[in-house]
Amino acid sequence: MKAIRNIIDNIKPQFEKGGKYEKYLPLFESFETFLYVLSNTTKRGVHIRDNNDLKRTMIIVVYALIPSLLFGAYNVGYQHNLALGIQDATLLSTFWYGFIRILPLILVSYGVGLGLEFVFVVKKGHEIHEGFLVSGMLIPLIVPIDIPIWMVAVATLFAVLFAKEAFGGTGMNVFNVALVTRAFLFFAYPSYMSGDSIWIRGLHKGAALPDGFSGATVLSQAASGNTNFVDGVGNPISVADMFFGFM
Repeated sequence: MKAIRNIIDNIKPQFEKGGKYEKYLPLFESFETFLYVLSNTTKRGVHIRDNNDLKRTMIIVVYALIPSLLFGAYNVGYQHNLALGIQDATLLSTFWYGFIRILPLILVSYGVGLGLEFVFVVKKGHEIHEGFLVSGMLIPLIVPIDIPIWMVAVATLFAVLFAKEAFGGTGMNVFNVALVTRAFLFFAYPSYMSGDSIWIRGLHKGAALPDGFSGATVLSQAASGNTNFVDGVGNPISVADMFFGFM
Protein backbone atom coordinates (compact mmCIF):
# COMPACT_ATOMS: atom_id res chain seq x y z
CA MET A 1 0.00 0.00 0.00
CA LYS A 2 2.95 2.31 0.55
CA ALA A 3 3.84 2.04 -3.14
CA ILE A 4 0.29 3.13 -4.08
CA ARG A 5 0.55 6.03 -1.63
CA ASN A 6 3.83 7.12 -3.26
CA ILE A 7 2.30 6.99 -6.75
CA ILE A 8 -0.63 9.13 -5.62
CA ASP A 9 1.67 11.66 -3.94
CA ASN A 10 3.83 11.89 -7.08
CA ILE A 11 0.99 12.62 -9.49
CA LYS A 12 -1.12 14.75 -7.15
CA PRO A 13 0.69 18.06 -7.97
CA GLN A 14 -0.54 17.74 -11.57
CA PHE A 15 -4.12 17.97 -10.29
CA GLU A 16 -3.59 20.75 -7.76
CA LYS A 17 -3.91 24.46 -8.49
CA GLY A 18 -1.64 25.40 -11.37
CA GLY A 19 -1.21 21.81 -12.47
CA LYS A 20 -1.91 20.42 -15.92
CA TYR A 21 -5.11 18.68 -14.81
CA GLU A 22 -6.30 21.22 -12.27
CA LYS A 23 -9.87 20.95 -13.55
CA TYR A 24 -10.05 17.29 -12.53
CA LEU A 25 -8.85 17.76 -8.93
CA PRO A 26 -12.26 16.81 -7.44
CA LEU A 27 -12.25 13.59 -9.48
CA PHE A 28 -8.69 12.80 -8.36
CA GLU A 29 -9.55 13.47 -4.72
CA SER A 30 -12.59 11.20 -5.01
CA PHE A 31 -10.34 8.29 -5.91
CA GLU A 32 -7.71 9.26 -3.34
CA THR A 33 -10.17 9.44 -0.45
CA PHE A 34 -11.70 6.14 -1.57
CA LEU A 35 -8.34 4.48 -0.91
CA TYR A 36 -7.14 6.58 2.04
CA VAL A 37 -8.76 8.69 4.73
CA LEU A 38 -8.39 12.46 4.56
CA SER A 39 -5.17 13.98 5.88
CA ASN A 40 -6.94 17.03 7.32
CA THR A 41 -8.56 16.86 10.77
CA THR A 42 -11.11 18.85 12.74
CA LYS A 43 -9.39 21.51 14.85
CA ARG A 44 -12.28 22.98 16.83
CA GLY A 45 -15.97 22.63 17.52
CA VAL A 46 -17.95 19.66 18.79
CA HIS A 47 -17.35 17.36 15.81
CA ILE A 48 -16.24 13.82 16.49
CA ARG A 49 -12.55 13.45 15.65
CA ASP A 50 -12.55 10.19 13.76
CA ASN A 51 -11.19 8.94 10.44
CA ASN A 52 -14.43 7.05 9.72
CA ASP A 53 -15.76 9.55 7.20
CA LEU A 54 -18.98 9.25 5.19
CA LYS A 55 -17.29 7.17 2.50
CA ARG A 56 -16.22 4.58 5.09
CA THR A 57 -19.67 4.59 6.66
CA MET A 58 -21.28 3.86 3.29
CA ILE A 59 -18.80 1.06 2.62
CA ILE A 60 -19.90 -0.57 5.89
CA VAL A 61 -23.49 -0.50 4.58
CA VAL A 62 -22.32 -2.12 1.35
CA TYR A 63 -20.61 -4.85 3.40
CA ALA A 64 -23.89 -5.38 5.26
CA LEU A 65 -25.70 -5.87 1.94
CA ILE A 66 -23.29 -8.53 0.66
CA PRO A 67 -24.98 -11.46 2.52
CA SER A 68 -28.32 -10.50 0.94
CA LEU A 69 -26.66 -10.29 -2.47
CA LEU A 70 -25.05 -13.72 -2.08
CA PHE A 71 -28.28 -15.33 -0.96
CA GLY A 72 -30.13 -13.55 -3.76
CA ALA A 73 -27.70 -15.03 -6.28
CA TYR A 74 -28.29 -18.50 -4.87
CA ASN A 75 -32.06 -18.00 -4.83
CA VAL A 76 -32.08 -16.96 -8.50
CA GLY A 77 -30.52 -20.30 -9.37
CA TYR A 78 -32.72 -22.18 -6.90
CA GLN A 79 -35.97 -20.74 -8.25
CA HIS A 80 -34.81 -21.39 -11.81
CA ASN A 81 -34.06 -25.03 -11.04
CA LEU A 82 -37.33 -25.43 -9.14
CA ALA A 83 -39.44 -23.96 -11.95
CA LEU A 84 -37.83 -26.05 -14.67
CA GLY A 85 -37.68 -29.26 -12.63
CA ILE A 86 -33.87 -29.45 -12.42
CA GLN A 87 -33.12 -31.71 -9.44
CA ASP A 88 -29.46 -32.65 -9.83
CA ALA A 89 -27.94 -29.16 -9.47
CA THR A 90 -25.30 -28.70 -6.76
CA LEU A 91 -25.20 -25.80 -4.30
CA LEU A 92 -22.21 -24.30 -6.12
CA SER A 93 -23.73 -24.61 -9.59
CA THR A 94 -27.00 -23.14 -8.34
CA PHE A 95 -25.21 -20.17 -6.81
CA TRP A 96 -23.00 -19.64 -9.86
CA TYR A 97 -26.00 -19.69 -12.20
CA GLY A 98 -27.60 -16.89 -10.22
CA PHE A 99 -24.42 -14.91 -9.66
CA ILE A 100 -23.49 -14.59 -13.33
CA ARG A 101 -27.07 -13.37 -14.02
CA ILE A 102 -26.94 -10.76 -11.25
CA LEU A 103 -23.42 -9.53 -12.06
CA PRO A 104 -24.43 -7.57 -15.22
CA LEU A 105 -27.11 -5.75 -13.20
CA ILE A 106 -24.51 -4.73 -10.61
CA LEU A 107 -22.02 -3.56 -13.24
CA VAL A 108 -24.63 -1.53 -15.12
CA SER A 109 -26.02 0.01 -11.93
CA TYR A 110 -22.61 1.14 -10.68
CA GLY A 111 -21.30 1.99 -14.14
CA VAL A 112 -24.17 4.31 -15.05
CA GLY A 113 -24.68 5.79 -11.58
CA LEU A 114 -21.03 6.45 -10.74
CA GLY A 115 -20.33 7.57 -14.31
CA LEU A 116 -22.99 10.26 -13.94
CA GLU A 117 -21.63 11.13 -10.50
CA PHE A 118 -18.17 11.67 -12.02
CA VAL A 119 -19.68 14.10 -14.54
CA PHE A 120 -21.16 16.16 -11.71
CA VAL A 121 -17.90 15.94 -9.76
CA VAL A 122 -16.03 17.71 -12.55
CA LYS A 123 -18.90 20.09 -13.32
CA LYS A 124 -19.53 21.21 -9.73
CA GLY A 125 -15.95 20.93 -8.49
CA HIS A 126 -16.65 18.78 -5.44
CA GLU A 127 -15.78 15.23 -4.41
CA ILE A 128 -18.01 12.37 -5.45
CA HIS A 129 -21.08 11.80 -3.28
CA GLU A 130 -20.75 8.53 -1.42
CA GLY A 131 -24.46 7.76 -1.27
CA PHE A 132 -24.54 5.90 -4.58
CA LEU A 133 -22.15 3.28 -3.20
CA VAL A 134 -25.21 1.93 -1.39
CA SER A 135 -27.82 2.74 -4.05
CA GLY A 136 -25.75 0.96 -6.68
CA MET A 137 -25.95 -2.23 -4.63
CA LEU A 138 -29.63 -1.85 -3.75
CA ILE A 139 -30.82 -1.45 -7.34
CA PRO A 140 -29.82 -4.98 -8.50
CA LEU A 141 -31.44 -6.38 -5.34
CA ILE A 142 -34.89 -4.90 -6.04
CA VAL A 143 -35.31 -5.41 -9.78
CA PRO A 144 -36.48 -8.64 -11.48
CA ILE A 145 -33.72 -10.95 -12.63
CA ASP A 146 -34.96 -11.07 -16.23
CA ILE A 147 -35.20 -7.31 -16.78
CA PRO A 148 -33.11 -6.07 -19.75
CA ILE A 149 -29.98 -4.30 -18.53
CA TRP A 150 -30.63 -1.29 -20.78
CA MET A 151 -33.81 -0.64 -18.82
CA VAL A 152 -31.79 -0.68 -15.60
CA ALA A 153 -29.37 1.80 -17.17
CA VAL A 154 -32.15 4.20 -18.22
CA ALA A 155 -33.90 3.97 -14.84
CA THR A 156 -30.66 4.49 -12.90
CA LEU A 157 -29.82 7.52 -15.03
CA PHE A 158 -33.27 8.98 -14.39
CA ALA A 159 -33.11 8.34 -10.65
CA VAL A 160 -29.66 9.86 -10.13
CA LEU A 161 -30.60 12.96 -12.14
CA PHE A 162 -34.10 13.66 -10.85
CA ALA A 163 -34.14 12.03 -7.42
CA LYS A 164 -30.67 13.06 -6.27
CA GLU A 165 -28.70 15.64 -8.25
CA ALA A 166 -31.75 17.82 -8.85
CA PHE A 167 -32.01 18.25 -5.08
CA GLY A 168 -28.31 18.93 -4.55
CA GLY A 169 -26.82 15.47 -4.10
CA THR A 170 -26.33 13.11 -1.15
CA GLY A 171 -28.05 14.31 2.02
CA MET A 172 -30.24 16.77 0.12
CA ASN A 173 -32.48 14.38 -1.82
CA VAL A 174 -35.95 13.70 -0.44
CA PHE A 175 -36.44 10.44 -2.36
CA ASN A 176 -34.57 7.16 -2.14
CA VAL A 177 -32.61 6.69 -5.39
CA ALA A 178 -33.07 2.91 -5.53
CA LEU A 179 -36.83 3.16 -4.95
CA VAL A 180 -37.18 5.87 -7.60
CA THR A 181 -35.35 3.54 -9.99
CA ARG A 182 -37.88 0.81 -9.25
CA ALA A 183 -40.83 3.21 -9.51
CA PHE A 184 -39.59 4.44 -12.89
CA LEU A 185 -39.30 0.87 -14.17
CA PHE A 186 -42.73 -0.04 -12.82
CA PHE A 187 -44.49 2.78 -14.66
CA ALA A 188 -42.31 2.82 -17.79
CA TYR A 189 -42.04 -0.94 -18.35
CA PRO A 190 -44.86 -2.56 -16.33
CA SER A 191 -44.78 -5.89 -18.17
CA TYR A 192 -41.21 -6.41 -16.92
CA MET A 193 -42.09 -5.49 -13.33
CA SER A 194 -45.24 -7.49 -12.61
CA GLY A 195 -46.55 -10.99 -13.16
CA ASP A 196 -45.61 -14.49 -12.04
CA SER A 197 -42.66 -14.98 -14.40
CA ILE A 198 -40.43 -11.95 -13.88
CA TRP A 199 -38.68 -13.25 -10.76
CA ILE A 200 -37.58 -16.54 -12.31
CA ARG A 201 -34.75 -16.45 -14.82
CA GLY A 202 -35.85 -17.49 -18.31
CA LEU A 203 -39.62 -17.61 -17.79
CA HIS A 204 -40.22 -14.08 -19.04
CA LYS A 205 -38.55 -15.02 -22.33
CA GLY A 206 -41.02 -17.73 -23.29
CA ALA A 207 -40.51 -20.73 -21.03
CA ALA A 208 -43.66 -21.99 -19.33
CA LEU A 209 -44.21 -22.82 -15.68
CA PRO A 210 -44.92 -26.50 -14.99
CA ASP A 211 -48.59 -27.27 -14.28
CA GLY A 212 -47.67 -28.22 -10.74
CA PHE A 213 -46.99 -24.60 -9.84
CA SER A 214 -50.70 -23.74 -9.82
CA GLY A 215 -52.39 -24.22 -6.45
CA ALA A 216 -53.42 -22.63 -3.16
CA THR A 217 -50.94 -20.33 -1.48
CA VAL A 218 -49.76 -20.94 2.06
CA LEU A 219 -51.98 -18.12 3.33
CA SER A 220 -55.08 -19.60 1.74
CA GLN A 221 -54.19 -23.02 3.14
CA ALA A 222 -53.82 -21.48 6.59
CA ALA A 223 -57.15 -19.67 6.23
CA SER A 224 -58.87 -23.00 5.61
CA GLY A 225 -57.42 -24.38 8.84
CA ASN A 226 -54.75 -26.56 7.20
CA THR A 227 -51.39 -26.40 8.97
CA ASN A 228 -49.65 -29.03 6.83
CA PHE A 229 -48.56 -26.67 4.09
CA VAL A 230 -47.73 -28.11 0.65
CA ASP A 231 -46.76 -26.67 -2.72
CA GLY A 232 -48.59 -27.15 -6.01
CA VAL A 233 -47.34 -30.70 -6.51
CA GLY A 234 -47.89 -31.85 -2.93
CA ASN A 235 -44.39 -31.41 -1.53
CA PRO A 236 -44.39 -30.25 2.12
CA ILE A 237 -43.37 -26.68 2.87
CA SER A 238 -41.54 -26.14 6.16
CA VAL A 239 -41.35 -23.00 8.26
CA ALA A 240 -37.66 -22.75 7.28
CA ASP A 241 -38.64 -22.78 3.58
CA MET A 242 -40.93 -19.83 4.17
CA PHE A 243 -38.49 -17.96 6.43
CA PHE A 244 -35.51 -18.22 4.09
CA GLY A 245 -37.54 -17.57 0.93
CA PHE A 246 -37.26 -20.97 -0.76
CA MET A 247 -40.90 -20.87 -1.83
